[in-house]
Amino acid sequence: MTNTTDRHLFDENDIQITDPKSYAAGVPAVLVSLRRGLEQMGPLRTARTLARLNQRHGFDCPGCAWPETPGHRKAAEFCENGAKAVAEEATTRKVGPAFFAAHSIPELLAQTDFWLGQQGRLTHPMIIRPGGGHYEPIGWDEAYAVIAEHLRALPSPDEAIFYTSGRTSNEAAFVYQLMIRSFGTNNMPDCSNMCHESSGTALTETIGIGKGSVSVTDLEDADLILIAGQNPGTNHPRMLSVLEKAKANGATVIAINPLPEAGLLRFKDPQKVNGVLGDGAQIADEFLQIRIGGDQALFQGLAKLLLEEEDRRPGTVLDREFLDSRCAGFEQWAEHIRAVDLATVLEATGLTREQIEQTARALIASNATIVCWAMGLTQQTHGVATIEDAVALLLMRGMIGKPGAGVCPVRGHSNVQGDRTMGIWEKMPESFLQALDDEFGIRSPRRHGLDAVDSIRAMRDGAAHVFMAMGGNFLSATPDTDVTAAALRNCALTVQISTKLNRSHLVHGRTGIILPSLGRTDKDVRNGRKQLVSVEDSMSVVHLSRGGLTPAGEQLRSEVAIVCELAQALFGPDHPVPWRGFADDYDAIRDAIARVVPGFDDFNTRVRRPDGFVLPHPPRDERRFHTATGKANFVVNDLDWVPVPEGRLILQTLRSHDQYNTTIYGLDDRYRGVKGGRRVLF
Repeated sequence: MTNTTDRHLFDENDIQITDPKSYAAGVPAVLVSLRRGLEQMGPLRTARTLARLNQRHGFDCPGCAWPETPGHRKAAEFCENGAKAVAEEATTRKVGPAFFAAHSIPELLAQTDFWLGQQGRLTHPMIIRPGGGHYEPIGWDEAYAVIAEHLRALPSPDEAIFYTSGRTSNEAAFVYQLMIRSFGTNNMPDCSNMCHESSGTALTETIGIGKGSVSVTDLEDADLILIAGQNPGTNHPRMLSVLEKAKANGATVIAINPLPEAGLLRFKDPQKVNGVLGDGAQIADEFLQIRIGGDQALFQGLAKLLLEEEDRRPGTVLDREFLDSRCAGFEQWAEHIRAVDLATVLEATGLTREQIEQTARALIASNATIVCWAMGLTQQTHGVATIEDAVALLLMRGMIGKPGAGVCPVRGHSNVQGDRTMGIWEKMPESFLQALDDEFGIRSPRRHGLDAVDSIRAMRDGAAHVFMAMGGNFLSATPDTDVTAAALRNCALTVQISTKLNRSHLVHGRTGIILPSLGRTDKDVRNGRKQLVSVEDSMSVVHLSRGGLTPAGEQLRSEVAIVCELAQALFGPDHPVPWRGFADDYDAIRDAIARVVPGFDDFNTRVRRPDGFVLPHPPRDERRFHTATGKANFVVNDLDWVPVPEGRLILQTLRSHDQYNTTIYGLDDRYRGVKGGRRVLF
């Protein structure tokens, strides 16, 4: 339960253990949210920012991608995590030239990630030159010139790596990928490579689109909701209010997780009387405490039981019309599933036969089933197969493309899905690349680029020499911190476009540059006109985000402006892309997106609607599946699990409550009863 970079900095004897909580949110969440805001922003700034958070004329939360309820927003449309994320970004603390002059890189490396994040907002472009021990100020134009010089000096564009965080807006992501492809490479690793790549791959193979098929309304109208490998109480707390409404409408919720999580036990909504004075609402009707890595076995075991019940009562379980007209590969898949050994399923899952049979009965009884999952599934070595088997459970019952039913991968960072839609992917399809070329008169490279893991290998092995990150904390987010650190240090140049200090700034190439950017909460003004950005939530809704705070310093520039100004320095004045026009008017970017990206017709008009607009989703909208077969695909997967010898354990890492992705908000986890430290073995 720790970021590995903190491992040497805590005294284990300082950790205090208390009783874990049996509910999530409630009054404690409100008090924590207010305390963090007051500490970082002060009372007036706290009130101003939280009142605008996730509101129609405010700004989108820089935390998770959970959507708002269509047509309805609460006065406090945020959760504890969202309030913490805003406090971190809208802090009045600042990190400028004087800070870097006072602190050498070795001194900063000795600090924890928590300490680094608490120092405040970056305010000036900074550079550390070869052999230097401190970052020094650098002007914007000089910084661009240094970056352009390094990029132009590369023997091949493929020797540059361009990383993206999911916090980036649609407009910034679009111009970023446009600059990268204009430069001549598809090396675009992003945070999705390390989080939800399994979801995208599995869903694209099975239903033809790597996105969830349900809306908030579907969740509220579902009969049965399976939540696997997800902890909404910590990672997506606003989801709990939707689950509470679903329960009030009669839904059954089954939680599947190795650990009992407070948010899946009870939810106390602090905006309701029973959430303040009462016991709140029970969320999970059943809790399947599955063995680590046993989810695929559960899904295959459930499918076997459903097939056997169909054999006993033909026509009562399978949706034959849907299977015959809309699906491919069912018979081969069913033959494979019938051969699954239930004794193996019980061993792999650690569940009883009665628990699995009871879940199978719930699936059979339901007319509207949704399966939700997060990184507890995607991070398994067989995550793609596990998700494909979960989708198969829905397909056999016709639970795609009908109200209250479908797939719900719960994404993490606030615009990680939008980044992909905008072209941040190392393997974008030919249709997108050709549309990009036709719009701008460039020639996009067709060779697939490097993902996050292959990028690390390329830098480690000397095959890539420039690394640029727009947002995020690449070092701390990647799976092997030591290897990633060595890879970054092996680069000639590393560039970080960031709002706050993090460990990736301290593990740099021979030359390292920090470019300070505006955040979601900041007002973005270009040529006297306030600019607006857009994001896509995890349910394919695109809407505007309007920052309103005075930026932390006059030197800060938006991510859009930074990319466009760097492109001008890199390509010169004769490049066919109108970089200057894009930097000064984000509406012009949206007009270009409308001509390139399917589903964004009349983008500027539709995104200004009160709740934005929903992107098309063929399986959801028309029960059409844009796969190689033209149908929804059943995929045959061998059952994969890890047998555990007597006296051995499987260890699983997990995120603490007071953390979001690589950002450490504090050292406590009140839900699990831990205070004062982050290295805990349960």
